[in-house]
Amino acid sequence: MKTKTLIVILCMVALVSKAQTSSTTTLGKTTFGFRGGVNFQNFNGKDVDGNTIKNNLVTRFHAGINIEIPVATDFYFQPGILYNSKGSLRKQTISGQPYNSNYMVNYIEVPLNLVYKPLLGSGHLIIGFGPYVAYGIGGKAKYDLAGNSHTEKIKFKNSVGSGDATDVTYFRPFESGANLLFGYEFSNRLSFQLNVQLGLTKINPSYSSIPNDKASVKNTGFGLSLGYRL
Repeated sequence: MKTKTLIVILCMVALVSKAQTSSTTTLGKTTFGFRGGVNFQNFNGKDVDGNTIKNNLVTRFHAGINIEIPVATDFYFQPGILYNSKGSLRKQTISGQPYNSNYMVNYIEVPLNLVYKPLLGSGHLIIGFGPYVAYGIGGKAKYDLAGNSHTEKIKFKNSVGSGDATDVTYFRPFESGANLLFGYEFSNRLSFQLNVQLGLTKINPSYSSIPNDKASVKNTGFGLSLGYRL
């Protein structure tokens, strides 16, 4: 019995050693890449009364760079930095007149994704997920009532008081959420990718003038992008 146990242990050690050797020899290398594409963005959540908001998708864009660091066979840690434009279109009726609010909020965003890239054909399948953090850097809001429109700059504050400007639109400066991505990288290192993003923190500030504010607005969206690895 002891001899059989010893043989099993030795076989297991040999298999693990072989797997580690194979992993080392097939481990990828660190690479840099560029990525850019189109976003289809929206706000979701609740308004000041706690009712579900119903907005429309808007078209925005993103562009940036990333680095792929191998952590295991076919697995990579992929941090990056992006310029990411988000927003939403809200259509309402006020006193029988159409009232549209079109938001464009721009962020510097840092995704921290774990990516699985197994060989598929002559290229690699891309499957990834991970968190992101973002900081607002600007934007604008356009309000249109029955054809009469005006535009406001976007400023970033966590809370808005009575002394703050009233001719701007406010959002919280920090935002975070989760990424999902699916795509394919060709043998020439060009890739295409579907990106899905779910905001997990609210982007609307608190207002001292609204003591029972139940609003909780978050970013959500998906997009398509092209990339190239150096």
